Amino acid sequence: MPRPVWKGAISFGLVTIPISVLPATENKSIAFRQFHLEDMGRIRTRKVCEAEGRPVPNEDIGRGYELPTGDTILITDEDLDAIPLPTARAIEILGFVPAESIDPVRIGTSYYLAADGAVAAKPYTLLRKALERSSKVAVAKFAWHNRERLGLLRIKDKALVLHAMHWPDEIRDPSAVDTPQPMDVPDEELDAAQELMDAYGKVRMEDLRDEYRAALERVIEAKAAGQRPPQPEAAPEPAGQVVDLMAALQQSVQSARESRGEDATVHDMPARKKATQKAAKTAPAKQTEAKRTTAKKSTAKKTAARKPRSA
Repeated sequence: MPRPVWKGAISFGLVTIPISVLPATENKSIAFRQFHLEDMGRIRTRKVCEAEGRPVPNEDIGRGYELPTGDTILITDEDLDAIPLPTARAIEILGFVPAESIDPVRIGTSYYLAADGAVAAKPYTLLRKALERSSKVAVAKFAWHNRERLGLLRIKDKALVLHAMHWPDEIRDPSAVDTPQPMDVPDEELDAAQELMDAYGKVRMEDLRDEYRAALERVIEAKAAGQRPPQPEAAPEPAGQVVDLMAALQQSVQSARESRGEDATVHDMPARKKATQKAAKTAPAKQTEAKRTTAKKSTAKKTAARKPRSA
């Protein structure tokens, strides 16, 4: 388990839960360094002062905010430490909401929260069980790295998990995305798309692997041993432009089933809605004809039952 990145407490009303925050994920991407191709000298990034044209050590570097006028306002560590933040050393719970009400776009980095010491055991367990019973998640605030953040507390197995979240004004409006105009899609194509979704089968998340990283590791191992890196298999020729969407869907269903070792037979999709609409149109016509027949019989009976008036 990695080292804690932050220590504080969860503020749950008057209940305080001392916790340690640990990264819940790790980056396993392969990192590269930059070199000068002529002599393989290492290329490094240096912080250079524009006014003097020379590198500056970290202890001589400050921070500031540049105004629209071009002037810079110096902001010191003391200025930041003096900001009155109630969440400076605590994860303050604001309320509880259904888990499905949280837009996944808002969720960012994840952290595990460990109970810090014996005194935290009971309140930690209390909050975990309360979240489990309510099937809700907690919305919270916390302050890290000189900024206040929005967070989400939930349960994973028996551990409390903190997800950093974006503030509402940090989410871009999806209406700015260029999407196709609304159009009608035939039921037959929707049925075929649904069958293709079913043909994919279930996804076992625990079986998923980064194939690119594995291939890159094989390239590095081969070159380190002075061997030729493995060559990729010839990629299939790209298919032409799809004209018949229905045919493409049915062929995709067949390919998905074959890859899973299942029966690849694809049956024609029944036009369910059209048949229903046709039946709905036919039924009123039959009912109208029946009503007319019944009305004629009723009129005939009434006429026969009338007695002629005496002169």
